[in-house]
Amino acid sequence: MSPPENAVVFSFDEKPQIQALERAQPILPMDLGMPERQTGNYIRHGTLDLFAALNTATGEVIAKTKHRHRAKDFVDFLKQMDDAVDEGLEVHLILDNLSAHKAPAVKRWLVRHSRFQLHFTPTYSSWLNLVERFFALLTNEALTRGSHTSIPQLRSAIYEYVEVHNDEGKPFIWTKSADEILAKIQDFGNRTLRLHADGTSATNQRSM
Repeated sequence: MSPPENAVVFSFDEKPQIQALERAQPILPMDLGMPERQTGNYIRHGTLDLFAALNTATGEVIAKTKHRHRAKDFVDFLKQMDDAVDEGLEVHLILDNLSAHKAPAVKRWLVRHSRFQLHFTPTYSSWLNLVERFFALLTNEALTRGSHTSIPQLRSAIYEYVEVHNDEGKPFIWTKSADEILAKIQDFGNRTLRLHADGTSATNQRSM
């Protein structure tokens, strides 16, 4: 929230197993009383993993596709970030607790590149990471409606979307305070507990 001077903050995550789906037909258009639809038939042409780091101040994304998301793949992505970010800046990276992010190979790389500092989100709280918002846009605007006949075609579509996003993108801004978000979570938890309690009571009554 308050990075030091001469520093840049990135939200990072992987989007695994993005499928190259060749759909039997293109998107079926809307008609009277009928929403836009997709055919349920498709051919699978493999999957890709996407590594992405979102600059929280500008909205710009650094992206790289891989076939897997191992520790060595994460280190390769860190090298790409190191080349992309000005040498005079510290790099603060917000990411989740995936074991690959804490592997010995990653720790050795970080020792040699002290300007990188990792900040891990609490367990089960990766939704807080702003890069998830970018993944949602990518899915809705480029992947769900797309038809890709090969892995290279899927990769090209992803990079094309990233390029357009970087040309036109703006930073994501939280519109609610932390207290408002936490209050909503608490309200959801309370409603879930009440529904569970009501369901248990109804089951017990039927058993009697």
